[in-house]
Amino acid sequence: MRVNVNSKSYKWEIIFLLWVAYFLNQADRQVFNTVLPHIQEFLGATDATMGLISTCFNIFFACTVPFAGYFADRLSRSKIIIFSVALFSVATMFTGYASTVVLMILMRSIATGVGEAIFGPTYPAIIAEYHDGSTRARAMSIHQTAYYIGVIASGFLAGLIADKMGWQYSFLIFGAAGVLFTFVLILRLRDKSPAQQKTETTQSAKPSFFEAMAAIFKVPTAVCMIFGFTSLIFVLTGYLTWMPKCLMETFNLSAASAGFNSMFWTHAAAFVGVLVAGSLSDKLAASKGGGKNRLILQAGGLLLAAPCIVLMGLSKEIWVVYAALAGFGFFRAFFDANTYSILYDVISERYHSSSSAVLQMFGFGMGSLAPLILGLMSPKLGLSGGIATLSVIWVVAGVVLLVAKFCFFDKDAAKLKEQQQG
Repeated sequence: MRVNVNSKSYKWEIIFLLWVAYFLNQADRQVFNTVLPHIQEFLGATDATMGLISTCFNIFFACTVPFAGYFADRLSRSKIIIFSVALFSVATMFTGYASTVVLMILMRSIATGVGEAIFGPTYPAIIAEYHDGSTRARAMSIHQTAYYIGVIASGFLAGLIADKMGWQYSFLIFGAAGVLFTFVLILRLRDKSPAQQKTETTQSAKPSFFEAMAAIFKVPTAVCMIFGFTSLIFVLTGYLTWMPKCLMETFNLSAASAGFNSMFWTHAAAFVGVLVAGSLSDKLAASKGGGKNRLILQAGGLLLAAPCIVLMGLSKEIWVVYAALAGFGFFRAFFDANTYSILYDVISERYHSSSSAVLQMFGFGMGSLAPLILGLMSPKLGLSGGIATLSVIWVVAGVVLLVAKFCFFDKDAAKLKEQQQG
């Protein structure tokens, strides 16, 4: 099927295609967290064992993502996306057949983790190809809404399916949807540049693997972004894994109700927040302060979300917990809307996928420890106490991002501009 990649409408069709792919990516990931109590009962596993399964997922994600980013800067990104969606969708289906902890780790942690890692550093680079600085934050914000809707949908539907049909069908149904969408991507998803032109460009001055991976560490703003993103993912991984069970234990909710409420209030508010932040971000970037204003939005979002984390963990009033979940989601969206726009303001285009990969490698590598750590803390602090302690991490990260704004961004952006002109 002929696709005109230079048409004005196609740059927004790209957002739609990647939106659905990202929706499936995040929905497949959240299925496990939603039906975790069912799986735990089926396997007869402890909290620490279930935390280990989630930790293994993030470890394999973190180990794979640098290689995915490296090849995404060299090969056809559209084909990498198609392969990724096919892989994590098939792996999700087979997770429904896992009957032991070992098989669960193999299907859920290795196969699904690797498939989603291939997707991770590739999609923002494709968006950046089609959207320049005037629409980039807005486009990425629209794309980010797929994450929120995917988590909400799987949080409710996976729990409902598990209650009615069994947890195995949650994986089978969501995985099958991804397999079907793979064929749509084959027909419509394309790189902006023709394959031959892209190959010639990338082969003319290809960086080595270690050069590509090290590029981000030469830019202080980007290093601060690594810390901020790692802090974000650590808190989110702990929240996504344990919040449904925390609600079940504290308020005696069903799996479907806990799965829906733990995800809906946060991600519905984040849906609104990311659209507000994306539009505001592009306007602020065009103002006198330039791109560094995006860092103010990120830091402010984390600092304002921190008190909400305490309330959603410790409050004994369910309406307060829901309000805190909403505040947590709305403010964290200000970080989500700006991550790659800030990174690409200080990193050369030839390292876009590689730098995104390093960001995600640290984020999900360190974030992988959150489910296990909270599981180990559970006997002493309870899941609610463990969740509340996560607030400290975002306070520190917010301060680090403010340092990047005032001390590093202008120098790093000016250095990149000189390199591009040279």
